[in-house]
Amino acid sequence: MTAELSFPRQQARTQRFSLGVPRAFTVAPDGSRVLFLRSASGTDRRTGLWSLDVETGQEAPLFDPFSDSEELSPEERARRERSRESAAGVVGYATDSALTVAAFALSGKVHVTDLAAGTTAELATPGPVIDPRPDPTGRHVAYAVVAGELRVVGVDGTGDRALAEPDGDEVTWGVAEFIAAEEMDRFRGYWWAPDGERLLAARVDNSPVQRWHIADPANPGTVPAEIAYPAAGTDNADVSLAVLGLDGSRVDVQWDRAAFPYLATAHWSAGGAPLLLVQSRDQRTQRILTVDPDTGSTAVLHEESDPQWVDIMPGVPAWTRDGRLVRIAAVDGAWRLVVGDDVLTPVGLQVRSVTSVTNEDVLVRASEGDPTQIHTYRVRKDGVERLSVADGVHAVVRGGEVTVRLSTGLGFFGTVTEIFRGSDRVGSVKSLAATPSITPNVQMLELGERGLRGALLLPTGYADGPLPVLLDPYGGPHAQRVVQTRNAFTASQWLADQGFAVLVVDGRGTPGRGPGWERAIHLDFAGATLDDQVDALHAAAAQFPFLDLSRVAIRGWSYGGYLSALAVLRRPDVFRAGIAGAPVTDWRLYDTHYTERYLGNPLERPEVYDANSLIDDAPKLSQDLMIIHGLADDNVVAAHTLRLSSALLAAGRPHTVLPLSGVTHMTPQEQVAENLLLLQVDFLKRSLG
Repeated sequence: MTAELSFPRQQARTQRFSLGVPRAFTVAPDGSRVLFLRSASGTDRRTGLWSLDVETGQEAPLFDPFSDSEELSPEERARRERSRESAAGVVGYATDSALTVAAFALSGKVHVTDLAAGTTAELATPGPVIDPRPDPTGRHVAYAVVAGELRVVGVDGTGDRALAEPDGDEVTWGVAEFIAAEEMDRFRGYWWAPDGERLLAARVDNSPVQRWHIADPANPGTVPAEIAYPAAGTDNADVSLAVLGLDGSRVDVQWDRAAFPYLATAHWSAGGAPLLLVQSRDQRTQRILTVDPDTGSTAVLHEESDPQWVDIMPGVPAWTRDGRLVRIAAVDGAWRLVVGDDVLTPVGLQVRSVTSVTNEDVLVRASEGDPTQIHTYRVRKDGVERLSVADGVHAVVRGGEVTVRLSTGLGFFGTVTEIFRGSDRVGSVKSLAATPSITPNVQMLELGERGLRGALLLPTGYADGPLPVLLDPYGGPHAQRVVQTRNAFTASQWLADQGFAVLVVDGRGTPGRGPGWERAIHLDFAGATLDDQVDALHAAAAQFPFLDLSRVAIRGWSYGGYLSALAVLRRPDVFRAGIAGAPVTDWRLYDTHYTERYLGNPLERPEVYDANSLIDDAPKLSQDLMIIHGLADDNVVAAHTLRLSSALLAAGRPHTVLPLSGVTHMTPQEQVAENLLLLQVDFLKRSLG
């Protein structure tokens, strides 16, 4: 990275220093090789497929996309938006069980890599295509077609045929619907049987979903994009399942879809029958179902209910190979691992996800005491062993006796990726990421009577004297900003270096502290999350008297944007300025699964939506407010900002609106991302004086 680049430009060009970082690891079951994705440098968006020979430690490129130009269908663009993917090239891949072949989509075409020979072939298939996946035996590749079909082809390109075709204009097969991808982290729409002879496939009918239109005001000749957006209280897509055979057979899967319309996840492994996790519309009850693939009948294996909501936990449900159910459950105030009838983790360990299951053990990620750290653990019936050693945030991927361990921490930039065979370190994977031009100096804090976790960053070289304070939160449920990883605070340090004390706080609703902590925001976004920011600010000022409470601002994006606007509207006694990026301003305009989980259905609880939305607060604005919104945003649509701005104008309240033409909920464009930071700093300095 050249020294001439400013930090904002460097951060934008490197996509927040994510380019060049190895990711998406798969380990061969015999431990011979590790596959991963990585771009060629810290500024190269073109991601390629790589292989590492565990025995020799040699890395080899399997496929280089060569060109930065891509031809992406609107459906693939939407898929990447849902997964927050801003790189180019090979951004995802799938393999067979033995890691002999890999498949991926590039510019809407199916590509298959022979992993032994290291050669890649483009298959002649109808396109554009989405999400190609080899079957577990490595003989066929299934893929979804933008036109709605789910098809299959031999890995040699022969025998291409449709397994399912849409029976309506709004019907698709094998693709996750908007709600599943945006809110459930389910990006798949089909799952292969272990023997490679059948697939469990989702049929999605979007016809019940209301239509919204995303216009491009900067280009009035462009026809607005029509999207199916299920806003809170409106109809969702109709999702069903069928077992599709390579022989042309179809068996429809039966469950009580009226009572449990949400398909949260599906799992089909060698350990047993297919598993489904389905939820009720109010998300207070969910069931784990087993599927008989021959008849389509289902049986309830486990049911869970909660008066507030139930959670979808990553990596579960799953089977052990000997047929025991693996799940994560709220037991005695903690998220605990349950295998069969046995609760295997202690109350003090908050399990976050399951990453690998065998008959002998389960690998999990969890927090123990300190929610700012996430460690990896091996859980057996006779005890729990922590695998990660150093403070920080860790993850693990396993295949046979080989594991890939990924570690981040406050003491170094980026991710350290190490290869272990058993307990012996046998290699590493290089990161080609750029090094930020600034080094965060982070003080981790525990604040107030609730022990709110915070991070304080001061200007580099700060000696003494009062400092204006900038709160820099996300603040919403099920997401964290205060974690022990250096890269998380680079932008906050740059903001601090502009003359601010920057305080980042995770309040109630954030993960790592147990079900009760997360559910404390039920029906009360506006109260709980704002109170926690204010309480943390005052507790920090009591500890650090140089924090000038007469000059306090707040900035944030998405939920953080909502929180920033909320802060200046409802607590002008505390906040002199706010920057609201892509804010939700009226929760009736946000999607069903997220919003109804926390606030209920607006048709049943209109008073809750009124209390948590911002439009009626417009006449209260007495401080400086900048609102930023991408006009192409199909997640938090620009109507949120426009409605708040209209209400502010009607009330005669001055404010600033910065519309971003052609920008979605992400801001990957280099110049836009850089100038956004610069404009925010200018606004803050003028507002705080």
